[in-house]
Amino acid sequence: MLTELEKKLIASIQEDIAVTDRPYLDIAKKLGISEDALLESLRSLCSRGFIRRFGATLRHQKTGFTANAMAAWQVAEDRIEEVGSKMASFRQVSHCYRRNPTESWPYNLYTMIHAGDQEACHQTAREMSQAASVENYILLFSRRELKKTSMVYFRSDEDD
Repeated sequence: MLTELEKKLIASIQEDIAVTDRPYLDIAKKLGISEDALLESLRSLCSRGFIRRFGATLRHQKTGFTANAMAAWQVAEDRIEEVGSKMASFRQVSHCYRRNPTESWPYNLYTMIHAGDQEACHQTAREMSQAASVENYILLFSRRELKKTSMVYFRSDEDD
């Protein structure tokens, strides 16, 4: 199903990826392949369904943010794409995604807002509300940071 190279590639991307000009080139060098070969392998793994999601985690404490709020928005379904694009364009927003609302929780669009303090989160939410013409929302502030870990499917050679 997976080649040894693909297993090594998966092991290398399930760890933190360095913030460099060309992180895929750095990974490719460690694996002894070209950057183009690495990118083609990633595309293949995605198209074959082995990789379904590739995301980044913001460690906001290291960036100086001390307040974080998940804003839950009630948006008309026919405006989700428009509103989501507008809200995601705010530099204070790290995540923006749609979820199905429920009878007891009518919110269907979520944005993670990062700021220096809670009032700044409130101000950003007010600006987002006005920019997108969405009035119904709630802010949920982080109370504590839980340890974020990634799934480990294959151990890297460095773990041995």
